[in-house]
Amino acid sequence: QVQLVESGGGLVQAGGSLRLSCTASGRTSIMYAMGWFRQAPGKERDFVASISRLGGITDYADSVKGRFTISRDNAKNTVYLQMNRLKPEDTAVYYCAADRNPRPRPRGVREYDYWGQGTQVTVSS
Repeated sequence: QVQLVESGGGLVQAGGSLRLSCTASGRTSIMYAMGWFRQAPGKERDFVASISRLGGITDYADSVKGRFTISRDNAKNTVYLQMNRLKPEDTAVYYCAADRNPRPRPRGVREYDYWGQGTQVTVSS
């Protein structure tokens, strides 16, 4: 019902910046919060950030607070993740997700209903 496509990943040196984008298509009217997660090799998929439907409420994992900024443009059905001061430990596949339920600050993988295919972010030291 909703398709999500991420873009913007790549290789960057430590201290650099990247901006990820996630564009939704399909029944986008049923989406509420959108979030970003990341998964490093051999590790679980972890919450990074989320943003409410109208963008007024954001939530961040402690590990990225102050460095990453999530935003969304509903006219373009797109959510962004601006990543600054990147560290090698930020290396992971980054996934975009959408929640079809109106709940505040969803952080759990199971709270999201739709997922993108992921985009690789690699930060070299």
